[in-house]
Amino acid sequence: MMPVCCQVQAAVGSFCTEGVRGHSFGNKTRVGSRLVGRVASAALAVVLACTACSAETLGLPDSGSGSGGLTEGKPGSAMAALAELPVKGRAPKTGYDRGQFGPAWADTDRNGCDTRNDMLARDLSGETFRPRTRDCVVMTGTLRDPYTGRAIQFRKADANAVQIDHVVALSDAWQKGAAVWPAGKRLGFANDPLNLLAVGGAVNSGKSDSDAASWLPPTKSYRCAFVARQVAVKAKYGLWVTRAERDAIRRVLARCPDQAAPKGGTATTG
Repeated sequence: MMPVCCQVQAAVGSFCTEGVRGHSFGNKTRVGSRLVGRVASAALAVVLACTACSAETLGLPDSGSGSGGLTEGKPGSAMAALAELPVKGRAPKTGYDRGQFGPAWADTDRNGCDTRNDMLARDLSGETFRPRTRDCVVMTGTLRDPYTGRAIQFRKADANAVQIDHVVALSDAWQKGAAVWPAGKRLGFANDPLNLLAVGGAVNSGKSDSDAASWLPPTKSYRCAFVARQVAVKAKYGLWVTRAERDAIRRVLARCPDQAAPKGGTATTG
């Protein structure tokens, strides 16, 4: 129940804004002025006496802080990194195609293997390699899909069963800052291990180019790690988030406020 002082405060405030405004004093200007002055004085006294009454208690909107009330989080946490991301609207998708981020799965780290095979070797267990490829071309292995929790058997002959997901989709990045990047930076982004995960082909197709406002992993226990990675990638590359996206990520991180923002990957260029 609302405290008594708050009830009085709310009533006085309502009278100030509605009762006096709607009252007709006619030509009795002097009387009206006295009444307004008395009510204003009473309102001020109640406000000063009831400093414990919050906007929430009174049912009024909370203006919040400049960051929209976003908890900053501990240093190094995804929550802290999220608080630093710019919030803007989504830019047009005009001009986007996959080729804007360079050839698919380049060998940007120059280790002799393309990025797809690097990620398969990193994320699969029990992997085997094609002979005479210096343990580069992955032929078989088992994936524990982080998005669904399912075990998926990978075979090179059915390569689409396991795909490499851009955690922050290329199209999403394009609409939130990457459209103005030089080509070298876009190539590095598309092949950065920080932004890549081996996942099931079906769930990856369902995710498509969604951000956190419209898609989260079906496995709820992985959602904290998922959005933390998205935040880390966007912070690393200077991408922004939409308000809906920020709020969706914040809701997830509220259940794991100390979730660390992952680090690593390749150096940015450009």
